[in-house]
Amino acid sequence: MATQTSGKMGTTKRSTDNMIDDAVAKQQSWLEKRRSFARVFLKKLNVFAKPSNNKKVVGKPAVKSAKPENEKSVLREYWFPILCAFIVIFVTMWVLYTRIHKPNVKLTSAVPEPVVRTIKTDLKTPGFDIVRVGENGSLVIAGRWKADTGVSVFINKKLVATIATDKNGEFVYAPTRNLPAGNYTIYLMDTKGQIKSANKAFIYVSEAGYENSVSLLMKKDGSTVLQKPDVLRDGDLSVSKIDYLSNGRLVVTGDGLPRLRVSVSLNDKVFGTAHVSDYKHFGIGANVDSLVPGDEYELSVRMHDGDGNVIGNISHKFIMPKITGDTDTFYTVRQGDCLWIISRNFNGKGVLFSIIAARNNIKNPDLIYPNQKLSIPVRPKQ
Repeated sequence: MATQTSGKMGTTKRSTDNMIDDAVAKQQSWLEKRRSFARVFLKKLNVFAKPSNNKKVVGKPAVKSAKPENEKSVLREYWFPILCAFIVIFVTMWVLYTRIHKPNVKLTSAVPEPVVRTIKTDLKTPGFDIVRVGENGSLVIAGRWKADTGVSVFINKKLVATIATDKNGEFVYAPTRNLPAGNYTIYLMDTKGQIKSANKAFIYVSEAGYENSVSLLMKKDGSTVLQKPDVLRDGDLSVSKIDYLSNGRLVVTGDGLPRLRVSVSLNDKVFGTAHVSDYKHFGIGANVDSLVPGDEYELSVRMHDGDGNVIGNISHKFIMPKITGDTDTFYTVRQGDCLWIISRNFNGKGVLFSIIAARNNIKNPDLIYPNQKLSIPVRPKQ
């Protein structure tokens, strides 16, 4: 029994030693593979020199170097970690390089191109640039005068504001209170009340809204439209009466937007132009060719903006009646009329107003009244 037991124990011991030897051998093989991988990796990076083959490990049995096949197998097994390592190293070096060599660039906001503008410094009087009617009768006035001074604004001869000019001599006036519908004349003066603007501005604030309003710059040699109506309403352009007189004159009266120009044509032939008064009335008289009784004619009235463009047009067709032997016609005075204009339209000459005054027993020719009915003596055409 004792001999058998000892034999089994000896067999068991030898088996354990073999297991330990196998484990050590596997460990040595794994360590050698790791060393081989490290040598290949370090050679690629050129960090360290090739390790010496004569170096011995103390206390451990010598192990033969791995075969080339083992190196190839290591690369096959660890190609992905190696690739990742190279990528990380490349990115790290790139970041470090860009930080070191990053140009010192300072970002600034975009600077627009310089605008060259000529500022008039030799103005003799204050002047208008913009006069515009906005929504609900709001008003905007812009202009120029001497730099760093001031301008007084007068509306219908009443001082409404004094505005300071900037270093360029420009000013803007925009009152908070809107203007009610009506006509307004505007001029400027210096703050000392000595220099008055050479030009005036006229605005018509329409009851229909700012789209129907008018703004003009009144000059000595005529007027310039600063704001023309965008929309025409019923009644903005109309004809109230057409008179063909025995002296060969055709007189057309009607209504339009204040101070705009109207032209009248007969069968597309223009025979006269006039400006609408502040009270929206106009009258045009001119000599025309003889009209044949019983023939049909077409009368056209056009309203123009400051550039001469037609912004309104109405037409009337009529058949010429027989002319009676009467030498008088009748005219109803409208607001803004005067005997000079009435005489010019009906008789061709304003200086003949005294004939109208004598026929109607008017002692003061400068004083006539709206709705006053006048008898106009007309001399038949010879």
